[in-house]
Amino acid sequence: MSARRRARARSGRRTRARGSGGLRGRKQAPSAGRTLGAVGAAAAAVGVAGLSWALFEARWYTLRQVRVPVLEPGAEDVRILHVSDLHLVPSQEAKRRWVRRLVYHDPHLVINTGDNMGHPDALPAVLDALAPFLVRPGAFVMGSNDYFSPQPKNPARYLAGPTGFAASNRSVRDVPGLELAEAFRASGWHDLNNARATVNVAGQEISLVGTGDAHIEEDHFPASAGTGLARTGLAGGEDAVDGGPHSQALHIGVTHAPYARVLQQMQADGTDIVFAGHTHGGQLCVPGYGALVTNCDLDPGRAKGLHGWPGPRPDEPGGEESMWLHVSAGLGTSPYAPVRFACRPEASLVTLTARE
Repeated sequence: MSARRRARARSGRRTRARGSGGLRGRKQAPSAGRTLGAVGAAAAAVGVAGLSWALFEARWYTLRQVRVPVLEPGAEDVRILHVSDLHLVPSQEAKRRWVRRLVYHDPHLVINTGDNMGHPDALPAVLDALAPFLVRPGAFVMGSNDYFSPQPKNPARYLAGPTGFAASNRSVRDVPGLELAEAFRASGWHDLNNARATVNVAGQEISLVGTGDAHIEEDHFPASAGTGLARTGLAGGEDAVDGGPHSQALHIGVTHAPYARVLQQMQADGTDIVFAGHTHGGQLCVPGYGALVTNCDLDPGRAKGLHGWPGPRPDEPGGEESMWLHVSAGLGTSPYAPVRFACRPEASLVTLTARE
């Protein structure tokens, strides 16, 4: 081999060596596919964790306690247990036991704002859960799921606005709400579905007024006694209106779904405090922000808890014309969406206290 050829061969080997060393010393950039795969895996892990938590939280029951300065000065406290939206199915033994234990808080009055059943066979379970309270003074209204079983729905539909339906669109009442109402009445509880009543508890005579479920347009605000207004709606109770114009020191309103039209009528009737449910507290909430929806025309800021309506709380500046509104986030969910997020299932012990 000539000297010129040997020189060219040595130069080629040096060039190849430099190129190989450069590739070995330089880190390879990850491909776009690998990056997208990692992002997708992380998102899936977050989704699974969020769903697991939401399934757990739906069974993480809590008792929320609030005090409401609504009684006359010097009056004794009145403890009211507010139970709403149980949505019980026969298999939920743990929920039944938890509800029964609430009797140890010794409420003077029990208010049940409906949607007790989540299955056509749930009547025995509901009566078992509420048995310790049926020997105490109580009042109730019904919700749509006390007559019609839950139906599968697109969860995204809930975020678009209220998911109500006219009762006439469901020809078959497949949940035994009439039997449940009869059992409640037989125990001595007052049926407030489009009705009035009075109750004496803790030395207080309290007037009560209620409506049927506004979410299915079964609300017919009761007139005073003697006006001839018949009790109508799904409860199927007696025709006479129970009670007359309230003259008691405390006037309580009870309804399932807190639609504005019902609250306006309650306020016009002179109600001091209204108890409602239906909203599930928003059910899927944003931590640090709260509810996004209420499944009615109530604003999300009042989706659960104690508030004033239509303005600030009555004990705050600007709330002189407001009434108190207590909305329960409820204890259950639809069996087709058994999840909650940043919104624990709850019952409430509402203690009415004397104004200063």
